[in-house]
Amino acid sequence: MRRQVGTVFRKEMRDHLRDKRSLLTVMMLPVLGPLMTLLTLQMVASMMRRDQPVELAVVGREHAPSLMSFLERQGAILEDAPANYEERVRDGALDMVLVVPEDYGRDFSRGHTAEVRLVADSSRRSAIVPVQRARRLLEAYSGQVGSQRLYARGVSPELAMAVRVADADLATPAQSAAQWLNMVPLFLVMVTFAGGLQLASDALAGERERGSLEPLLLNPAPRGVVVLGKWAATVVMSVFATVVTMMGFVLALKRAPLEDLGVTVHPDAAFIGVMLVTVLPLTLAASAAQMWVSTYARSFKEAQLYLNLLMMVPMAPGVVLSLMPMKSELWMFAVPVLGQELLAGEVLRGEMLRPLPFLLASASSVAVAWVALRAVTRLLGDERIVFGRS
Repeated sequence: MRRQVGTVFRKEMRDHLRDKRSLLTVMMLPVLGPLMTLLTLQMVASMMRRDQPVELAVVGREHAPSLMSFLERQGAILEDAPANYEERVRDGALDMVLVVPEDYGRDFSRGHTAEVRLVADSSRRSAIVPVQRARRLLEAYSGQVGSQRLYARGVSPELAMAVRVADADLATPAQSAAQWLNMVPLFLVMVTFAGGLQLASDALAGERERGSLEPLLLNPAPRGVVVLGKWAATVVMSVFATVVTMMGFVLALKRAPLEDLGVTVHPDAAFIGVMLVTVLPLTLAASAAQMWVSTYARSFKEAQLYLNLLMMVPMAPGVVLSLMPMKSELWMFAVPVLGQELLAGEVLRGEMLRPLPFLLASASSVAVAWVALRAVTRLLGDERIVFGRS
Protein backbone atom coordinates (compact mmCIF):
# COMPACT_ATOMS: atom_id res chain seq x y z
CA MET A 1 0.00 0.00 0.00
CA ARG A 2 2.84 2.37 0.85
CA ARG A 3 4.37 1.80 -2.58
CA GLN A 4 1.04 2.46 -4.30
CA VAL A 5 0.55 5.69 -2.35
CA GLY A 6 4.08 6.72 -3.27
CA THR A 7 3.40 6.05 -6.94
CA VAL A 8 0.31 8.28 -6.95
CA PHE A 9 2.20 10.91 -4.95
CA ARG A 10 5.11 11.02 -7.41
CA LYS A 11 2.71 11.20 -10.35
CA GLU A 12 0.86 14.19 -8.84
CA MET A 13 4.06 16.01 -7.91
CA ARG A 14 5.57 15.47 -11.34
CA ASP A 15 2.45 16.76 -13.09
CA HIS A 16 2.20 19.77 -10.79
CA LEU A 17 5.87 20.74 -10.99
CA ARG A 18 5.68 20.80 -14.78
CA ASP A 19 3.16 23.65 -14.62
CA LYS A 20 5.38 26.68 -14.00
CA ARG A 21 2.45 29.09 -13.94
CA SER A 22 0.80 27.18 -11.13
CA LEU A 23 4.01 27.24 -9.12
CA LEU A 24 4.34 30.99 -9.62
CA THR A 25 0.72 31.47 -8.55
CA VAL A 26 1.27 29.36 -5.44
CA MET A 27 4.33 31.43 -4.47
CA MET A 28 2.60 34.81 -4.82
CA LEU A 29 1.05 34.87 -1.33
CA PRO A 30 4.18 33.53 0.48
CA VAL A 31 6.16 36.38 -1.11
CA LEU A 32 3.55 39.15 -0.92
CA GLY A 33 2.62 38.49 2.73
CA PRO A 34 6.05 39.18 4.27
CA LEU A 35 6.69 42.00 1.79
CA MET A 36 3.43 43.74 2.72
CA THR A 37 4.23 43.30 6.40
CA LEU A 38 7.68 44.84 5.97
CA LEU A 39 6.34 47.82 4.01
CA THR A 40 3.53 48.38 6.52
CA LEU A 41 5.90 48.34 9.50
CA GLN A 42 8.29 50.71 7.73
CA MET A 43 5.46 53.16 6.97
CA VAL A 44 4.12 53.05 10.53
CA ALA A 45 7.61 53.46 11.98
CA SER A 46 8.35 56.44 9.74
CA MET A 47 5.15 58.14 10.94
CA MET A 48 5.85 57.43 14.61
CA ARG A 49 9.51 58.42 14.78
CA ARG A 50 9.81 60.94 17.58
CA ASP A 51 12.77 62.72 16.03
CA GLN A 52 10.70 63.95 13.12
CA PRO A 53 9.71 67.61 13.51
CA VAL A 54 6.08 68.60 13.49
CA GLU A 55 5.22 70.54 10.35
CA LEU A 56 2.44 72.96 11.19
CA ALA A 57 0.72 75.48 8.94
CA VAL A 58 -0.62 78.43 10.95
CA VAL A 59 -3.29 81.04 10.36
CA GLY A 60 -2.91 84.20 12.49
CA ARG A 61 0.47 83.40 13.97
CA GLU A 62 0.97 87.11 14.76
CA HIS A 63 -1.82 86.85 17.36
CA ALA A 64 0.10 84.37 19.55
CA PRO A 65 3.83 85.17 19.51
CA SER A 66 4.60 83.33 22.77
CA LEU A 67 2.83 80.20 21.55
CA MET A 68 4.71 80.33 18.23
CA SER A 69 7.99 80.75 20.09
CA PHE A 70 7.22 77.75 22.30
CA LEU A 71 6.38 75.55 19.30
CA GLU A 72 9.58 76.52 17.51
CA ARG A 73 11.64 75.75 20.63
CA GLN A 74 10.09 72.29 20.64
CA GLY A 75 11.30 71.73 17.10
CA ALA A 76 8.07 72.43 15.21
CA ILE A 77 8.39 73.82 11.68
CA LEU A 78 5.90 76.65 11.26
CA GLU A 79 4.70 78.09 7.98
CA ASP A 80 1.91 80.38 6.88
CA ALA A 81 -1.22 78.53 5.81
CA PRO A 82 -2.67 79.22 2.36
CA ALA A 83 -6.01 80.95 1.97
CA ASN A 84 -7.73 77.71 0.89
CA TYR A 85 -6.30 75.73 3.78
CA GLU A 86 -9.49 73.74 4.43
CA GLU A 87 -9.49 72.48 0.85
CA ARG A 88 -5.79 71.61 1.10
CA VAL A 89 -6.44 69.62 4.28
CA ARG A 90 -9.28 67.69 2.60
CA ASP A 91 -7.04 66.94 -0.39
CA GLY A 92 -4.27 65.68 1.88
CA ALA A 93 -1.76 68.35 0.84
CA LEU A 94 -1.66 69.51 4.48
CA ASP A 95 -1.94 67.26 7.52
CA MET A 96 -3.42 70.02 9.68
CA VAL A 97 -3.68 73.78 10.14
CA LEU A 98 -3.53 75.72 13.41
CA VAL A 99 -5.94 78.65 13.39
CA VAL A 100 -5.34 81.44 15.95
CA PRO A 101 -8.33 83.85 16.08
CA GLU A 102 -7.93 87.62 16.42
CA ASP A 103 -9.34 87.68 19.97
CA TYR A 104 -6.74 85.15 21.17
CA GLY A 105 -4.38 87.84 22.49
CA ARG A 106 -7.16 89.68 24.37
CA ASP A 107 -8.39 86.52 26.15
CA PHE A 108 -4.84 85.36 26.85
CA SER A 109 -3.72 88.67 28.39
CA ARG A 110 -6.81 88.78 30.64
CA GLY A 111 -6.08 85.32 32.00
CA HIS A 112 -9.09 83.78 30.30
CA THR A 113 -9.09 80.59 28.28
CA ALA A 114 -7.80 81.47 24.83
CA GLU A 115 -9.10 79.17 22.10
CA VAL A 116 -7.25 77.92 19.02
CA ARG A 117 -8.53 75.57 16.34
CA LEU A 118 -6.64 72.58 14.95
CA VAL A 119 -8.14 71.86 11.53
CA ALA A 120 -7.56 68.26 10.38
CA ASP A 121 -9.26 65.46 8.47
CA SER A 122 -9.79 62.51 10.82
CA SER A 123 -10.52 60.17 7.89
CA ARG A 124 -6.90 60.42 6.69
CA ARG A 125 -4.87 57.85 8.60
CA SER A 126 -1.57 59.38 7.49
CA ALA A 127 -2.39 62.51 9.47
CA ILE A 128 -3.31 60.80 12.75
CA VAL A 129 0.20 60.69 14.24
CA PRO A 130 1.22 64.27 13.22
CA VAL A 131 -2.05 65.64 14.61
CA GLN A 132 -1.55 63.79 17.89
CA ARG A 133 1.99 65.16 18.22
CA ALA A 134 0.81 68.71 17.52
CA ARG A 135 -1.99 68.34 20.03
CA ARG A 136 0.48 67.17 22.69
CA LEU A 137 2.64 70.25 22.05
CA LEU A 138 -0.36 72.55 22.45
CA GLU A 139 -1.42 70.77 25.64
CA ALA A 140 2.12 71.08 27.00
CA TYR A 141 2.07 74.83 26.33
CA SER A 142 -1.32 75.13 28.00
CA GLY A 143 -0.09 73.28 31.07
CA GLN A 144 3.05 75.42 31.26
CA VAL A 145 1.16 78.71 31.03
CA GLY A 146 -1.46 77.50 33.52
CA SER A 147 1.24 76.63 36.06
CA GLN A 148 2.90 80.03 35.59
CA ARG A 149 -0.40 81.81 36.20
CA LEU A 150 -0.98 79.92 39.43
CA TYR A 151 2.57 80.59 40.64
CA ALA A 152 2.11 84.30 39.89
CA ARG A 153 -0.92 84.31 42.18
CA GLY A 154 0.87 82.44 44.94
CA VAL A 155 -1.04 79.20 44.31
CA SER A 156 0.64 75.87 43.93
CA PRO A 157 -0.26 74.18 40.60
CA GLU A 158 -0.66 70.91 42.49
CA LEU A 159 -3.93 72.23 43.96
CA ALA A 160 -5.43 72.16 40.46
CA MET A 161 -4.41 68.52 39.97
CA ALA A 162 -6.27 66.46 42.55
CA VAL A 163 -5.24 63.13 41.00
CA ARG A 164 -2.25 62.26 38.84
CA VAL A 165 -2.46 59.04 36.85
CA ALA A 166 0.84 57.20 36.50
CA ASP A 167 0.85 54.55 33.79
CA ALA A 168 2.34 51.17 34.67
CA ASP A 169 2.46 49.13 31.48
CA LEU A 170 3.01 45.46 32.32
CA ALA A 171 3.25 44.39 28.68
CA THR A 172 6.54 42.79 27.75
CA PRO A 173 8.30 43.84 24.52
CA ALA A 174 7.10 40.63 22.89
CA GLN A 175 3.49 41.36 23.88
CA SER A 176 3.78 44.88 22.47
CA ALA A 177 5.22 43.46 19.27
CA ALA A 178 2.20 41.20 18.85
CA GLN A 179 -0.03 44.27 18.39
CA TRP A 180 1.94 45.24 15.29
CA LEU A 181 2.50 41.69 14.03
CA ASN A 182 -1.06 40.34 14.28
CA MET A 183 -1.12 39.93 10.49
CA VAL A 184 1.56 37.23 10.65
CA PRO A 185 -0.73 34.45 12.01
CA LEU A 186 -3.44 35.38 9.50
CA PHE A 187 -1.07 35.14 6.54
CA LEU A 188 0.42 31.86 7.76
CA VAL A 189 -3.01 30.27 8.13
CA MET A 190 -4.11 31.57 4.73
CA VAL A 191 -1.03 30.08 3.09
CA THR A 192 -1.90 26.62 4.42
CA PHE A 193 -4.96 26.86 2.17
CA ALA A 194 -3.35 28.72 -0.72
CA GLY A 195 -0.29 26.46 -0.98
CA GLY A 196 -2.20 23.39 -2.13
CA LEU A 197 -5.05 25.13 -3.93
CA GLN A 198 -3.77 24.61 -7.46
CA LEU A 199 -2.89 20.96 -6.93
CA ALA A 200 -6.17 20.19 -5.14
CA SER A 201 -8.09 21.75 -8.03
CA ASP A 202 -6.28 19.65 -10.61
CA ALA A 203 -6.03 16.39 -8.65
CA LEU A 204 -9.73 15.58 -8.91
CA ALA A 205 -11.72 18.20 -10.85
CA GLY A 206 -8.94 18.69 -13.39
CA GLU A 207 -8.46 14.97 -13.97
CA ARG A 208 -12.18 14.41 -14.32
CA GLU A 209 -12.42 17.24 -16.84
CA ARG A 210 -9.57 15.73 -18.91
CA GLY A 211 -11.07 12.25 -18.69
CA SER A 212 -8.03 10.78 -16.95
CA LEU A 213 -9.72 10.03 -13.62
CA GLU A 214 -11.53 6.91 -14.83
CA PRO A 215 -8.34 5.16 -16.12
CA LEU A 216 -6.60 6.05 -12.86
CA LEU A 217 -9.37 4.44 -10.80
CA LEU A 218 -9.29 1.32 -13.02
CA ASN A 219 -5.78 0.54 -11.78
CA PRO A 220 -5.51 -2.33 -9.24
CA ALA A 221 -5.30 0.01 -6.30
CA PRO A 222 -7.97 0.87 -3.73
CA ARG A 223 -9.62 4.27 -4.08
CA GLY A 224 -8.34 5.16 -0.64
CA VAL A 225 -4.77 4.74 -1.88
CA VAL A 226 -5.42 7.09 -4.80
CA VAL A 227 -6.94 9.65 -2.42
CA LEU A 228 -4.02 9.36 0.02
CA GLY A 229 -1.45 9.84 -2.74
CA LYS A 230 -3.17 12.95 -4.07
CA TRP A 231 -3.68 14.28 -0.56
CA ALA A 232 -0.02 13.73 0.34
CA ALA A 233 1.08 15.74 -2.70
CA THR A 234 -1.31 18.55 -1.77
CA VAL A 235 -0.01 18.55 1.80
CA VAL A 236 3.60 18.76 0.59
CA MET A 237 2.84 21.84 -1.51
CA SER A 238 0.95 23.44 1.38
CA VAL A 239 3.80 22.73 3.81
CA PHE A 240 6.35 24.08 1.33
CA ALA A 241 4.41 27.34 0.89
CA THR A 242 3.96 27.70 4.67
CA VAL A 243 7.68 27.21 5.38
CA VAL A 244 8.63 29.70 2.65
CA THR A 245 6.18 32.22 4.12
CA MET A 246 7.64 31.73 7.60
CA MET A 247 11.16 32.29 6.29
CA GLY A 248 9.92 35.40 4.47
CA PHE A 249 8.45 36.78 7.70
CA VAL A 250 11.73 36.09 9.52
CA LEU A 251 13.62 38.13 6.92
CA ALA A 252 10.98 40.87 7.07
CA LEU A 253 11.13 41.10 10.88
CA LYS A 254 14.93 41.31 10.81
CA ARG A 255 14.77 44.23 8.38
CA ALA A 256 11.75 46.00 9.87
CA PRO A 257 12.46 49.08 12.08
CA LEU A 258 10.77 47.54 15.11
CA GLU A 259 12.85 49.65 17.50
CA ASP A 260 11.10 52.76 16.21
CA LEU A 261 7.80 51.14 17.18
CA GLY A 262 9.09 50.47 20.68
CA VAL A 263 8.89 46.69 20.35
CA THR A 264 11.38 43.87 20.32
CA VAL A 265 11.02 40.45 18.76
CA HIS A 266 13.73 37.87 18.15
CA PRO A 267 12.83 35.44 15.34
CA ASP A 268 15.33 32.80 16.42
CA ALA A 269 15.26 29.07 15.69
CA ALA A 270 13.00 28.34 18.68
CA PHE A 271 10.49 30.99 17.56
CA ILE A 272 10.43 29.60 14.01
CA GLY A 273 10.07 26.04 15.24
CA VAL A 274 7.15 26.79 17.57
CA MET A 275 5.34 28.80 14.88
CA LEU A 276 5.70 25.96 12.38
CA VAL A 277 4.56 23.37 14.92
CA THR A 278 1.53 25.58 15.53
CA VAL A 279 0.50 26.07 11.90
CA LEU A 280 1.70 23.02 9.96
CA PRO A 281 -0.93 20.57 11.34
CA LEU A 282 -3.55 22.74 9.68
CA THR A 283 -2.12 21.79 6.27
CA LEU A 284 -3.55 18.29 6.80
CA ALA A 285 -7.08 19.58 7.27
CA ALA A 286 -6.83 22.33 4.65
CA SER A 287 -5.58 19.95 1.93
CA ALA A 288 -8.23 17.33 2.70
CA ALA A 289 -11.02 19.91 2.79
CA GLN A 290 -9.88 21.34 -0.55
CA MET A 291 -9.91 17.90 -2.15
CA TRP A 292 -13.39 17.28 -0.75
CA VAL A 293 -14.68 20.52 -2.26
CA SER A 294 -12.84 19.87 -5.53
CA THR A 295 -14.57 16.49 -5.86
CA TYR A 296 -17.91 18.22 -6.41
CA ALA A 297 -16.55 20.55 -9.13
CA ARG A 298 -17.02 19.49 -12.75
CA SER A 299 -14.08 21.46 -14.13
CA PHE A 300 -10.76 22.91 -13.06
CA LYS A 301 -12.08 26.48 -13.19
CA GLU A 302 -15.15 25.57 -11.17
CA ALA A 303 -12.94 23.92 -8.55
CA GLN A 304 -10.79 27.04 -8.31
CA LEU A 305 -13.93 29.14 -7.80
CA TYR A 306 -15.09 26.92 -4.95
CA LEU A 307 -11.64 26.79 -3.35
CA ASN A 308 -11.21 30.55 -3.56
CA LEU A 309 -14.47 30.85 -1.64
CA LEU A 310 -13.08 28.32 0.86
CA MET A 311 -10.20 30.77 1.44
CA MET A 312 -12.68 32.93 3.32
CA VAL A 313 -12.63 30.36 6.15
CA PRO A 314 -9.14 31.29 7.47
CA MET A 315 -9.81 34.99 6.93
CA ALA A 316 -12.93 35.15 9.10
CA PRO A 317 -11.34 34.31 12.50
CA GLY A 318 -8.38 36.58 11.77
CA VAL A 319 -10.63 39.54 11.02
CA VAL A 320 -12.76 38.87 14.10
CA LEU A 321 -9.71 38.58 16.37
CA SER A 322 -8.23 41.82 15.01
CA LEU A 323 -11.47 43.78 15.43
CA MET A 324 -12.76 42.14 18.63
CA PRO A 325 -9.88 40.66 20.65
CA MET A 326 -11.18 37.92 22.92
CA LYS A 327 -9.79 36.02 25.85
CA SER A 328 -8.88 32.54 24.69
CA GLU A 329 -10.74 29.62 26.23
CA LEU A 330 -9.57 26.02 26.10
CA TRP A 331 -12.38 24.90 23.78
CA MET A 332 -11.37 27.50 21.18
CA PHE A 333 -8.14 25.64 20.46
CA ALA A 334 -10.18 22.64 19.33
CA VAL A 335 -11.72 24.69 16.51
CA PRO A 336 -9.63 24.33 13.32
CA VAL A 337 -8.20 27.62 12.00
CA LEU A 338 -9.30 29.55 15.11
CA GLY A 339 -7.09 27.39 17.32
CA GLN A 340 -4.05 27.89 15.09
CA GLU A 341 -4.51 31.65 14.94
CA LEU A 342 -4.92 31.91 18.71
CA LEU A 343 -1.82 29.78 19.29
CA ALA A 344 0.25 31.79 16.78
CA GLY A 345 -0.84 35.01 18.49
CA GLU A 346 0.23 33.67 21.88
CA VAL A 347 3.60 32.64 20.45
CA LEU A 348 4.11 36.19 19.20
CA ARG A 349 3.13 37.56 22.59
CA GLY A 350 5.65 35.32 24.32
CA GLU A 351 2.99 33.69 26.50
CA MET A 352 3.69 30.61 28.58
CA LEU A 353 2.42 27.89 26.26
CA ARG A 354 0.85 24.68 27.53
CA PRO A 355 0.98 21.40 25.59
CA LEU A 356 -2.80 20.81 25.78
CA PRO A 357 -3.79 23.68 23.40
CA PHE A 358 -1.24 22.41 20.85
CA LEU A 359 -2.64 18.88 21.15
CA LEU A 360 -6.23 20.09 20.77
CA ALA A 361 -5.42 22.20 17.71
CA SER A 362 -3.47 19.36 16.07
CA ALA A 363 -6.08 16.73 16.93
CA SER A 364 -8.89 18.82 15.46
CA SER A 365 -6.92 19.23 12.21
CA VAL A 366 -6.30 15.48 12.01
CA ALA A 367 -9.99 14.79 12.67
CA VAL A 368 -11.12 17.15 9.91
CA ALA A 369 -8.60 15.60 7.51
CA TRP A 370 -9.83 12.08 8.32
CA VAL A 371 -13.48 12.99 7.80
CA ALA A 372 -12.75 14.79 4.53
CA LEU A 373 -10.59 11.96 3.12
CA ARG A 374 -13.23 9.37 4.00
CA ALA A 375 -15.83 11.51 2.24
CA VAL A 376 -13.66 11.86 -0.89
CA THR A 377 -13.06 8.10 -0.97
CA ARG A 378 -16.80 7.43 -0.83
CA LEU A 379 -17.54 10.01 -3.50
CA LEU A 380 -15.07 8.38 -5.89
CA GLY A 381 -17.26 5.28 -5.75
CA ASP A 382 -20.21 7.26 -7.11
CA GLU A 383 -20.53 7.08 -10.89
CA ARG A 384 -22.18 10.50 -11.02
CA ILE A 385 -19.03 12.00 -9.50
CA VAL A 386 -16.51 10.06 -11.58
CA PHE A 387 -18.22 10.36 -14.97
CA GLY A 388 -20.13 13.63 -14.50
CA ARG A 389 -18.45 16.27 -16.65
CA SER A 390 -21.43 18.45 -17.48
